Amino acid sequence: MTEWLPVYLERLVDFTPRLLESLWETGIMLFFAMIAAVLLGLPVGTLLYMTADGRPMANRLANRILNVLVNAIRSFPFLLLVIAMQPFIRQVYGRATGDPIAASFPMVVIAIALYARFVEQSLMEVPKGITETAQSMGATNRQLVFKFLYVEARSSLVIGFTTAVISFVSYSTIMGVVGGGGIGDFAIRFGYQRFETDIMYTAIVLIILLVELFQWLGLKLARKLDKR
Repeated sequence: MTEWLPVYLERLVDFTPRLLESLWETGIMLFFAMIAAVLLGLPVGTLLYMTADGRPMANRLANRILNVLVNAIRSFPFLLLVIAMQPFIRQVYGRATGDPIAASFPMVVIAIALYARFVEQSLMEVPKGITETAQSMGATNRQLVFKFLYVEARSSLVIGFTTAVISFVSYSTIMGVVGGGGIGDFAIRFGYQRFETDIMYTAIVLIILLVELFQWLGLKLARKLDKR
């Protein structure tokens, strides 16, 4: 009954170099997605909140445009987004598949829109009294955002970022469908297409472990930041 184990371990050793390479590729995609979420998704989400009616920077036109863009990207099926961006990626980067950096382009786009919405929701949970207090103290919009809103919503922002990163892991596996590299590509090419189900399930387990790691780290940091 355990005869399969030595055979599986031997095959796993053979696949290990390619498996490690695929994890590295996934790491590159996640890195660019996380950077985009923080550097672009955070300010976009903040603008969504600040330009809404009744807010300090209320601007109905700007808010409507941002909402339409974010909703359009989030509602766009990711696989179709990847395919639709192929000509643009090829024009900008020179190749659209088989490279983790090329695969990062659609990841960056979805990361911005996804985290922007999480940021908006987190800021909406901040009590109105915080904003009123800041304004009564003569705080500028910049001070309101950085010294009041972000501070009050820091735990929620981390949880939202954690949820977004877990989604990024899922999106990265889809890149395997178009040969974008990563753990998803490994599972499809070396597992599914070769009928190596044990190798495919090994990749799936690694994806689950990766998600669990991000979830654990995110919740631990959020609890540490939550001073309530």
